[in-house]
Amino acid sequence: MRSIAVLFFIFYFTTATTAQIKRKPPVPVAPAYISKVWIADNGEGTYKNPIIHADYSDPDAIRVGDDYYMIASSFDAVPGLPILHSKDLVNWSIIGHALLRQPPFEHFSKTQHGNGVWAPAIRYHNNEFYIYYPDPDFGIYLTKAKNITGPWSDPILVEAGKGLIDPCPLWDTNGNVYLVHAFAGSRAGIKSVIVIKKMNTEGTKTVDAGVLVYDGHEKDPTIEGPKLYKRNGYYYIFAPAGGVGTGWQLVLRSKNIYGPYERKVVMDQGKTKINGPHQGAWVDTKTGEDWFIHFQDKEAYGRVVHLQLMKWINDWPVIGVDKNKDGTGEPVTEYIKPNVGKIYPVTTPQESDEFNDTQLGLQWQWQANPTTIWAMPNSTNGTLRLNAIQIADSVKNYWEVPNILLQKFPAEEFTATTKFNYNLRVSGERFGFTIMGLDYAYISVVKKGNENYLCYTTCKGADKGNAESEQVIDKLTDGNYYFRVRISKGAVCTFSYSSDGNDFKEIAEKFTATPGKWIGAKIGYFFTRTAKTNDAGFADIDWFRINKN
Repeated sequence: MRSIAVLFFIFYFTTATTAQIKRKPPVPVAPAYISKVWIADNGEGTYKNPIIHADYSDPDAIRVGDDYYMIASSFDAVPGLPILHSKDLVNWSIIGHALLRQPPFEHFSKTQHGNGVWAPAIRYHNNEFYIYYPDPDFGIYLTKAKNITGPWSDPILVEAGKGLIDPCPLWDTNGNVYLVHAFAGSRAGIKSVIVIKKMNTEGTKTVDAGVLVYDGHEKDPTIEGPKLYKRNGYYYIFAPAGGVGTGWQLVLRSKNIYGPYERKVVMDQGKTKINGPHQGAWVDTKTGEDWFIHFQDKEAYGRVVHLQLMKWINDWPVIGVDKNKDGTGEPVTEYIKPNVGKIYPVTTPQESDEFNDTQLGLQWQWQANPTTIWAMPNSTNGTLRLNAIQIADSVKNYWEVPNILLQKFPAEEFTATTKFNYNLRVSGERFGFTIMGLDYAYISVVKKGNENYLCYTTCKGADKGNAESEQVIDKLTDGNYYFRVRISKGAVCTFSYSSDGNDFKEIAEKFTATPGKWIGAKIGYFFTRTAKTNDAGFADIDWFRINKN
């Protein structure tokens, strides 16, 4: 009897251990954050668009079990490839990034506006997450992970080359693995065409030159961003065309992977105010519903994220509301929330930050690959320390400065306030609170000689190397200070400052924010110096808070 008991114990222990090993790890749940300036969930069973009023351009999304994951273009921002999580397609939070540093590392140690990660695709295959992303100057990369928050594998080149953009894989039921992608005319010299290539079984390399499956020059100029699916024996390519601000959502279908493909416009602006509704992801629910996530270009506010209902009619998708029954839908501004079988709490992507953690908040990104001394979270006293980093003599303005810490605009109207304490040691050190784009503005404290001054600075056409215009506003003493910027409709920005957090003095001049290179305007910090020293100044940021105007 003892031997039987021992055998039973060994069997039970081994089985339990194996089950624990095979069990899918729980999805990390970000602390619930609820924005004070934009909530998509109306709280009574409906939602409003955009579901995320922030710049997550070229979104792609998947469902794995009860969980939805979304990624987006990140260009030169680091960490890159943001990963967002939702349970119901309406309430989202940031849970990580797939790129902690962007390769080639030396190349992205300098600012590379508009370069880097373009439209990526995420898929779940063989119990692994796959992200394919294009760098238009280097080629198509793949990074993988067993868990959605990583660790993510070092990116490998699936295919090297210039102008290869917007890849998406498909593991076919016949065992073949395919990759669809488009071309960037700025690098490749061709555009408005879609090609499909075979990959090896692992999905790590293309193995042929590919086949041109659609030419959009006649009807669908600038067709790009293809997503490849298979349903009911048809291969589908979902692709935007017509340009970012004015385009439409196209779907191609064929019984053969290489075509010929039939064409149908399945969503356009119609009579709505939602311009250029396109480029995104088809997702479903366990209850049998279909939905489509896409972006809308709102200039300085970036490419914000919308959610549309989707229905299949005669094996064609119709996205949005088809008011005239022609098979082409229009986007909605409000609608009934997806039926995912449960009701989930309201949550929104993180914005405000008390800087109480040992790591930077996931909403923050640098303008290049960072070094460890740029910022130092100090959880002991709940601050983020920015050190004064020397800038090169060749730098013409802050467009070229890498150590700028930024996050996205979260709404059309909001106020951002920050509390900090500074210690400027060397003449030429400057701590700034900035709105960044092709034009930028900032309020700063700068050491000139032995005195500290509050300055307001603007730069028009920063990307062209234009010089800044600076106004000296006030002389400052040591201690805590508060910087604030209020963003009104039309992205009009008003800066102000305070020594007590109550009485804010406004800068008279208004600044209108502009987009960056393929991105919306951003808000954040920098700390720079012009002189070499062995003990640079620093600023301890107590908190950053987003509120209603």
